[in-house]
Amino acid sequence: MQKRNVQKLPGDAYSKRIRARFWIVTEKGEGYLGIGRITLLENIDRFGSINRAAKEMGMSYKKAWKLVEDMNKLTVEPLVLSEKGGKSGGGTLITPLGKAYIKQFHALDSRLRVFLESESGYFDSIKVQC
Repeated sequence: MQKRNVQKLPGDAYSKRIRARFWIVTEKGEGYLGIGRITLLENIDRFGSINRAAKEMGMSYKKAWKLVEDMNKLTVEPLVLSEKGGKSGGGTLITPLGKAYIKQFHALDSRLRVFLESESGYFDSIKVQC
């Protein structure tokens, strides 16, 4: 029995035959939001902590903090706000704008998934060997 060589490809499986990944970029292309950064925002929102969000993703706090700084530079208004520790312990929250970006990213992802699923049938119908 011959073993098939299944290649590990980047991107998510949007359909049986199509993998893709997309990013939302600034007008000048100087910054972006992709699924990794959106997941970081969601984890920060869930845990109220950059450190905990980073650990959940197997990422260092330093890297997560750098990503947060980069995301906050994307817009005039920040996506993430942090309060320093102290008596109340500080914390991190996602701003309403950050939550709007999360929501819109997932809405676009859903529409893209529907589109690519409908397009993937083309490859089945012509029996393309790719």
